[in-house]
Amino acid sequence: MTTINQDRLISHFIDLVKIDSESRNEKAIAETLAEQLGALGFNVAKLPVPEAISNGFNIYAKLEGKLDDSIVLSCHMDTVAPGNNIEPIIEDGVIRSKGDTILGGDDKSGIAAIMEAVRTIQEQNQEHKTIELAFTVHEEGGLQGSKHFDMSYITADKAIVLDTGGTIGAIVTSAPGQQSLKVTIKGKPAHAGLAPEEGINALTVASDAIMNMKLSRIDSETTANIGIVSGGQATNIVMPELYLAAEARSLNDDKLAVQVEHMIDTFNQAAQKHGANIDIQSTRSYNAFTVADSDPHVVDIMASFTQMGLTPFTKSTGGGSDANIFNEKGLKTVNLSTGMSKVHTTEEFITIEDMTKITEFLYTYLTKK
Repeated sequence: MTTINQDRLISHFIDLVKIDSESRNEKAIAETLAEQLGALGFNVAKLPVPEAISNGFNIYAKLEGKLDDSIVLSCHMDTVAPGNNIEPIIEDGVIRSKGDTILGGDDKSGIAAIMEAVRTIQEQNQEHKTIELAFTVHEEGGLQGSKHFDMSYITADKAIVLDTGGTIGAIVTSAPGQQSLKVTIKGKPAHAGLAPEEGINALTVASDAIMNMKLSRIDSETTANIGIVSGGQATNIVMPELYLAAEARSLNDDKLAVQVEHMIDTFNQAAQKHGANIDIQSTRSYNAFTVADSDPHVVDIMASFTQMGLTPFTKSTGGGSDANIFNEKGLKTVNLSTGMSKVHTTEEFITIEDMTKITEFLYTYLTKK
């Protein structure tokens, strides 16, 4: 097994998580990484994205290899909130934040692992595959960076996203599609004390719909949730308007379509029953993907884990990632665990051992003839 410089790996990771980079504010991290990749010998392109998405840019970087193969490695540069002024703490081989922010291992653990693997390969003068990097902005909150990634730069036919948790060796080969619903129910205001019967309460309409709606876990492949509700003006006014934001996900596109239709129909029926107006905006956030276990891309990845003495396994996930978008754009992509745990919470942590293992995997995979 190669000797990854663990101190340098962790030191670089700590430096990266200390750079504030909540979604839409990735300029500082993107500039830092562009400079560091240039110093490693990558040809770096700063790919513009609409200002509404980020004050930064997507990064495409390429390092020509002598081995006759090429791979895209991808991570996102943004974090969820609270992700500013992160103070990482290392105790007993575990890296966490001091507890009032996330850590940012999602997804800076992947970035640090890729860059340390490349440093080690260069120090040891190893021949390697051609390495293409796709670092994205604003992945959290809708996979915006990958949706706007200029794919004309990519020359490889396959990719690895390093953006999930679990045991090192986990390979996410299927993930759901997601549909987003934005629902506005318009009832009719009236004085709640003097003439409530003259009003139409938007909350009553919503309650009626939700009571008749299949939500939460629908089946092994499908989920649905109403996550945001807002409305109302005062306790003495029959609620005239209500806004709800909901989603449905499924690994199966047909099941997703059925669930979404069910939710829309149920909202419409309740509105009709109570005489309210309703506006429903239904948009596809991203599509599902599945890569077969027997696919050569998956087989190659498994072989590198096995060579390290680890036991690789494929799995499906309930979450979306840049892998959904890259697959949709025709780039065969799987998502690997970096060992990140309790992401999107202030209890987020990652172990030094797992970070070292995923870096060793990258070294092994990139130098495998």
